[in-house]
Amino acid sequence: MLKLVAAFCLLSLFGLSNANIQANKLYELLKTKQSTNKPAHDTWSVQEDAIHEYSPVYVGAQEGLAELDKILQLPGQPADMNGFDQYSGYVTVNPTAGRALFYYFVESPTDSSTKPLVLWLNGGPGCSSMIGAMSELGPFRINSDGKTLFRNNYAWSNVANILFLESPAGVGFSYSNTTSDYDNAGDKNTADDAYIFIVNWLERFPQYKTRNFYITGESYAGHYVPQLAYTILLNNKNTNQTVINIKGIAIGNAWMDDETTLKGMFDYWWTHAILSDATHDAIIKYCNFANLSSSDKCVDATYKAWDEIGHTDTYNIYAPICLNPDYRNSTGTGSINVFDPCWQDILASYLNDSSVQKAFHAKPTSWDVCSDVLTRWDDSADTVLPIINGDTDGRVTVTSSRYAINTLNLPIETAWRPWYLNKEVGGYLEAYKGLLLITVRGAGHMVPSYQPQRALAVFSSFLGGTLPPPS
Repeated sequence: MLKLVAAFCLLSLFGLSNANIQANKLYELLKTKQSTNKPAHDTWSVQEDAIHEYSPVYVGAQEGLAELDKILQLPGQPADMNGFDQYSGYVTVNPTAGRALFYYFVESPTDSSTKPLVLWLNGGPGCSSMIGAMSELGPFRINSDGKTLFRNNYAWSNVANILFLESPAGVGFSYSNTTSDYDNAGDKNTADDAYIFIVNWLERFPQYKTRNFYITGESYAGHYVPQLAYTILLNNKNTNQTVINIKGIAIGNAWMDDETTLKGMFDYWWTHAILSDATHDAIIKYCNFANLSSSDKCVDATYKAWDEIGHTDTYNIYAPICLNPDYRNSTGTGSINVFDPCWQDILASYLNDSSVQKAFHAKPTSWDVCSDVLTRWDDSADTVLPIINGDTDGRVTVTSSRYAINTLNLPIETAWRPWYLNKEVGGYLEAYKGLLLITVRGAGHMVPSYQPQRALAVFSSFLGGTLPPPS
């Protein structure tokens, strides 16, 4: 049975984040959902009859490509961090269109041959999973000079082999030679291409074909992850290609249900004393989040909400914001326990260095955190479940997740309780039949960035099929 673990929250209908560019991409999607030219946004329906329409997907010749993708060393990599293998490059998913997806793969430094394979996806839609690789859970973080790296002691590769995928084409280093592909991005195409990527990647790295496989991600990956899992399970039933040994999914701070997430966001702001009673009452009275209604009174109330919360990072309501983006003049080594609020500028600086792109085997690219070439998003499900949350994210909030999970009416198997790490409360959890909701105390939207040790503890428990300790 597939283990559904809602792993580790997003954005107003009318406001832009000044702190996290992933918010802007989601804001653009929500605006189109209100427009007359809106994407299809029914729920992601299970259609078993689709099995009968299946035809084998494209599989290209992969022999010898893994060795060519091996990274010798990344620029600025610490000298004492050469005890594991790294790979990166492109996997073609549609040779006719010339569509290829970029990946970065990190093998575990210990016992990689026995550890599971884990795919990581960032959201947006249209944002790069190199965010996760270089700013969250990968083996390195980037120093504030934008040129050198330091060790992430709590990298998820300590317990698994981690595969980062930039998806769909047009995101990060991924590309298509058919520019019309950028006009037709959407949930279904993203899931289909990611599936083809995995099938081909496993041909390139055949030693992982039978390995336990998990899919994880955050933000709009609340759509990507369950949709890809469904696509894999569906195709596993009817293909003579590689059967992907998927065991579970974990979704962090994910946008998974339009109505409950938007309602939960404003409720969270109010309960955390950053929104007035009057404005919250007006939002409840005038906004219909079930159909993304934008009446004049609703618009006025939500604009008022943004005025009231002030100039803060709504992705981590207690965190500092980037006040000095002139990182190029910075010196010194970063700390894994202090997340740099100017991380986006630092990440873009590093990945746009020509020597870095060469080391990653990437085509010369004007890399950005989120894509500006995807012109629209054709389809977006209204609701995708489940989710796990960090508890200081004011955008995709834990409040929203609890509302959404409550709509499922699942039987509770482990009642709400704290979990502990190093004798401190690491967060809270409640286990349902087939699903786990777990919070990470003190974490914002990018859980491994703000609470790397607690995030690794949750991830390790997820892989082990156990709950974090109650004391």
